[in-house]
Amino acid sequence: MCLALPGRVIEVLEDDGLRTAQVDFGGVRKRVCLEILPATRVGDWVLVHAGFALQRVDETAAEEVLRWAGAAEE
Repeated sequence: MCLALPGRVIEVLEDDGLRTAQVDFGGVRKRVCLEILPATRVGDWVLVHAGFALQRVDETAAEEVLRWAGAAEE
């Protein structure tokens, strides 16, 4: 099973022509590739799998997934 998790973009970066972002996953920050979603901006919510932002999502959907994921841990 593959799982993509939502995170909020807090910084957009470019490193040798590769567009990346610093993404916050509820306090954990990771560097994510934005090449699939080049129009992504700071403040956007994105679904991330294997280090790649695959889709932009709205904040309501992102928070719903995070609540579900938190409930699954209990």
